[in-house]
Amino acid sequence: MKRPNYRQAFVTILAVVVVYALLISLLMYLESGVPGGKINTLQDAIWYMVATLTSVGYGDIVPVTFWGRNVGLIFLLSTFGVYGFIIGQIANLMSTLKEQKELGLNGTHFKNHVVMIGWNDFGQSVISHLVAAGRQVAVVTKDRSSIDIIHEFYSTDNVYTLYSDYNNFELLEKSNLKEASVVFINLADDTEKLVYIINIKKHFQDLNYVVTLDNGNLKNTFVNAGVTYAISKNEISSKLLASYIYEPDVAIFSEEIIAYAHEDHEYDMKEFLMIESNPFIGMPYEKAFFDLKKQCNVVLIGLVRVNEGKRIMHKNPEGGIPIQLGDYLLMLMDRKGQDRLKRVFNIEEGV
Repeated sequence: MKRPNYRQAFVTILAVVVVYALLISLLMYLESGVPGGKINTLQDAIWYMVATLTSVGYGDIVPVTFWGRNVGLIFLLSTFGVYGFIIGQIANLMSTLKEQKELGLNGTHFKNHVVMIGWNDFGQSVISHLVAAGRQVAVVTKDRSSIDIIHEFYSTDNVYTLYSDYNNFELLEKSNLKEASVVFINLADDTEKLVYIINIKKHFQDLNYVVTLDNGNLKNTFVNAGVTYAISKNEISSKLLASYIYEPDVAIFSEEIIAYAHEDHEYDMKEFLMIESNPFIGMPYEKAFFDLKKQCNVVLIGLVRVNEGKRIMHKNPEGGIPIQLGDYLLMLMDRKGQDRLKRVFNIEEGV
């Protein structure tokens, strides 16, 4: 980004001040004590200079000598240069402020959002689903041209963009990284992702990191490096393809529920945190299953309990396991069921 040259501007202003100081001194020397002269003091000279530069031209103080008028002519002609300089600096400042805002250098106040490091077509697809689900996303990219593309597709209320080198960790804080719920490392290849994970965790240790892998065999390596979720693209696509071959209806439904439901008739799988005001806290799982189906037309399929920082999933558990504060309920629902459930739970979905 082109930044304003403050040093050059300062030197220019200093030079103008020095020149005008010399001209004022010369004008006083030429006009002071002259019969009929009106410029006899420093205050008179400065008043004449200001009236001339601002094009007011009161005419109460004017030079009367030949050389004094020549100095006054210099004041008149220099007015164009001074105005041009001032207008140019203002325009440059406004342009810089606008570009800083477009490039995200003013920072964002997003909280509990998703930070995506790197931009590509896959990242755009992920953002579309996140925005549709009501999540805010901060995108960090070092490709200047992608900024305009992102602004074209997404509102700044939902997606914030930051133009930065990925290893400039101080500048990365502009994305409010420390307040993010998840950091998605969306770089070119697995090796680059692994090296970047090791480096970024030196600066931001206690964050949830997510990566997608081309090589599923590296999943344990990434987990050991501190990644919260390492997802193999090939593993997911191969499972879905196999499902399409021998049970296509299950595959269609599976593909639908792992994405955001755009239409009222489409189903989605969501998880909701159990907060203090939730009426289902303390209720046995089986009773919650039937009550949720009856009240909201949603299907309870599992419960996640966080124990000592580890998330333990109970998939449709048997027995009378009670629902506790801080648990997550996993449910299948359509858009109408989601709206009903939000009114009952009084909370948005997600971790």
